[in-house]
Amino acid sequence: MDDSALVREILSRGLSADPQIEVVGTASDPYVARDKIVQLKPEVLTLDVEMPRMDGVEFLRKLMPQYPLPVLMVSALTQRGKQITLEALEAGAVDFVTKPSTDVARGLGEMLHELREKVKAVAKADVSHWKRDRQKVERREPEPRRTSLALAESTDKVIAIGASTGGTEAIRKIIRELPGDMPGVVIVQHMPAGFTKMFAERLNEQSAMEVKEAETGDRVMTGRILIAPGDFHMELRRSGGIYQVNCTSSEKVCGHRPSVEVLFRSVAKYAGANALGVMLTGMGSDGAEGMLEMRKAGARTMAQDEASSVVFGMPKEAFARGGAEKLVSIDAITDELMRLLRVTA
Repeated sequence: MDDSALVREILSRGLSADPQIEVVGTASDPYVARDKIVQLKPEVLTLDVEMPRMDGVEFLRKLMPQYPLPVLMVSALTQRGKQITLEALEAGAVDFVTKPSTDVARGLGEMLHELREKVKAVAKADVSHWKRDRQKVERREPEPRRTSLALAESTDKVIAIGASTGGTEAIRKIIRELPGDMPGVVIVQHMPAGFTKMFAERLNEQSAMEVKEAETGDRVMTGRILIAPGDFHMELRRSGGIYQVNCTSSEKVCGHRPSVEVLFRSVAKYAGANALGVMLTGMGSDGAEGMLEMRKAGARTMAQDEASSVVFGMPKEAFARGGAEKLVSIDAITDELMRLLRVTA
């Protein structure tokens, strides 16, 4: 859905180039889209962040509790575009692609390829919980803080989390539940440059821990969560008795930068048995081998189960290759982390 006839035509042609994708309809505004969704029953909806008569976020807040379906946002790289995109992810969108801002000819081809892959990946995603849990579409205050784990002897622990498609909501759920004195957390969420800083700032407002976009030299410490910056790998390093992160723009790994593989391998090397690893929803296999290295180094590991994953790709691979010890529902991951911290303290 887009208010520009030209953009709708470009997206329609680009998606139809894949024989596995059928474009059943297009719409110029949310009101037209609403009627077509009921009539045509699409498996996936693409939605522009900027729409006439009703913006994409407002539309999602009305749509998801009544007619939940996988939604991919088409986002502008403007400040407002980023803001709306993150709000849309909170309102039920499962992922997004960004419009090219420079080198449009090349960028458009890359965007359409990414869009096709993501449409196929999320087509069977289960988003029915938005209908069962209507209050999720409203902005909420942070949940009651959990009691302290008395982690005085466990401050050198590191929790490493990797995620992709559907991961922003999964990460938000976990972070909102963590007490302020949890060990340091390092997170790779596949997200372009410019979005991770805003994502971290939004999470910081909702968390008992400090959440920030990582910078080289930042210390991994109790009460702090570091989000890998878009278009930069994040690695764990040890300097004497403390952990720090190093952010680099080296080549993509597993097709991504930041890559979960890069983070997990560094955690295996420098934290070993002092680490806990979590693989969340996402397509592909980024991080699967890195999590196996973590486990071999003595870390405790888990992956999100299929029922609660938007896309059961990365968790499935992590478990199948032996990196993840078990599959855990997103609703139980925080409790499992806290249990493991008590066991390993």
